Amino acid sequence: MPNRLARETSPYLQQHADNPVDWYPWGEEALAEADRTGKPILLSVGYSACHWCHVMAHESFEDPVIAKVMNDLFVNVKVDREERPDIDQIYQVAQAMLTQRNGGWPLTMFLTPDQLPFFGGTYFPNKPRYGMPGFPDLLWRVRQYYDKNRDEIRASGEQVAQALSRMQPRAGGADPSHFSRAPLDSAAEYLEQAFDREHGGFTGAPKFPHPDSIELLLRRHAASKDKAALDRATFTLAKMAQGGIYDQVGGGFARYSVDAEWAIPHFEKMLYDNGWLLRLYADAWCATREPLFERVCLETAEWVMREMQSPEGGYYSSLDADSEGHEGKFYVWSVDEIRALLAREEFEVASVVYGLDRPPNFEGEAWHLTVAHPLGEVARIMETSEGTLQALLDAARAKLRAARDKRVRPGRDEKVLASWNALMIGGMARAARAFERRDLLESARRALDFIRDRLWNGGRLLATYKDGRAHLDAYLDDHAYLLAALIEMLQAEFDPHDLEWAGELGDILLERFQDREAGGFFFTAHDHEKLIQRPKPGPDNATPSGNAVAALALNRLGFLTGETRYSEAAAGTIALFWPQLLRQPAAFGTMLAGLEEQLTPTRTVIVSGARDSFAPWRRLLDEAYLPSALCLCIPAGTAGLPPVLAKPATDAVNAWVCEGVTCLQPVDGPDKLRETLGLPRIPAAR
Repeated sequence: MPNRLARETSPYLQQHADNPVDWYPWGEEALAEADRTGKPILLSVGYSACHWCHVMAHESFEDPVIAKVMNDLFVNVKVDREERPDIDQIYQVAQAMLTQRNGGWPLTMFLTPDQLPFFGGTYFPNKPRYGMPGFPDLLWRVRQYYDKNRDEIRASGEQVAQALSRMQPRAGGADPSHFSRAPLDSAAEYLEQAFDREHGGFTGAPKFPHPDSIELLLRRHAASKDKAALDRATFTLAKMAQGGIYDQVGGGFARYSVDAEWAIPHFEKMLYDNGWLLRLYADAWCATREPLFERVCLETAEWVMREMQSPEGGYYSSLDADSEGHEGKFYVWSVDEIRALLAREEFEVASVVYGLDRPPNFEGEAWHLTVAHPLGEVARIMETSEGTLQALLDAARAKLRAARDKRVRPGRDEKVLASWNALMIGGMARAARAFERRDLLESARRALDFIRDRLWNGGRLLATYKDGRAHLDAYLDDHAYLLAALIEMLQAEFDPHDLEWAGELGDILLERFQDREAGGFFFTAHDHEKLIQRPKPGPDNATPSGNAVAALALNRLGFLTGETRYSEAAAGTIALFWPQLLRQPAAFGTMLAGLEEQLTPTRTVIVSGARDSFAPWRRLLDEAYLPSALCLCIPAGTAGLPPVLAKPATDAVNAWVCEGVTCLQPVDGPDKLRETLGLPRIPAAR
């Protein structure tokens, strides 16, 4: 008989609905049961695409004997970390404090009935191995310890809660007038030292994309013509695009590579990674005109529209790493399979490009495709035009994808999250601008309309949607990312309703999330349920920091509306985190972008006139890499604009360039605008 999780919207929770474990979702019912019985809480946090979550579920949670131990000894609470990032953040940090080890998923925490943590870990096997006890034995030992040491456990838990509180940044970090480029320069120095000169990226195995660091390098080049910074960014992007972290057959990026060479990924695909990387590859193309970046950006966007956008318009959350019980099975090949599917000429090209003459690279038996020889190099080897070889390779990839589509697919988490959708909307809108792809912009608009129709309720944003049901109050990230996405959409195609909505979101951030005394923004709203901590996160993680995105987007909103309260809140956020920016600048890539736009005020470019005359102006601006600029094409006569955007109503197209609050004389031609902005004449390689 299904347990309580059958009533939940989260696919991850629903995956556990038939467990013999008497699971509760996080909420008043579970906490009341722990308080009534005096049992400690066993908190299990994971997500649907998590490989080791599946392993622990199969080994332990589906086992009736282990489930009985769990039910007898604990109140068992299952949490989807994607729906409840507030809970996940708190107990990931608590786990690290208690064990002095990194966290991860599945997260397994033991709490007192009033939510204080006293023991934890991540994956535990059902039997003793990997130097860990078997899960049933651990359960008995934890409960015995809890029964004998309740006073000590409470004191320890309160110390953890106090330590969590002390981790919050304190007021008085800096005066905005004292901001300097020191953190930007220190971060660049760190990234130079950490850079992997052979494979790109900034760490060894496992290797994550770290888009915040790559973006920091691209912005540094734009600000100071630092060629070395550009080279490190583009080398990393190229190596990722040629590696197995990128799906060479179907497009899109996996979450990370298990090796330092980007070859073998952890095969799950997350919407948030791909939204951020979509924007990054579009920006990199604008900065370099490298055809590889255009191809990868558009293939990723096409994969998202093909496989990750719901009929209702919202974007799904993730694809599982596993299919048929094996990680990566959907994605890997034998050489014989590939040879049988392709024509002789196609196989010859694919074999050289993907290095199929080498030993298999996945678990000793199969091939996961990576680029061994770029196509230009293969063209020189074969003494054939690159265009001819590209056509053969495209035909080969299409056949491989068609064959792969007949396999058993990885599971897809079909919940729609406001925050992750906002990241993808921003990425789609940026790519649509760079490559003049109307279909990408329409995809972004459908997702934005979905959020407005299904997740925006009476001026309040909800966090998650599935099967016709939206629920859970949205978090800082949801609001900040959506504000940033709206600002990107305004640049792709100006709609006054988007600007109005952006203003509403800006007001909500100030009214419901801002710490008016210390500065910055709490992760949860002022009326959110009370937990043992109220985080105020600043560093980037797998997703950009909500505080950093809020600082960047609110500052820009201030220039679009003339409302100084937005820009003041942005400056106050950076001031709050200033001591941390000085100590660990490379951890704050997105915050450093906000700092840069405090030091050199955001440039606003407003093109006004007849809509049907915008094309050459738009092409100039959309294909330029202007990371600290807002570029809007506003049809003459648009009603309801704030004074800073309202320009004389005339059919003649003119552009106004403003540096902060200082505006230059209008210019009346794209070439003059190019000169004003200092843009080089770079022909589009498309």
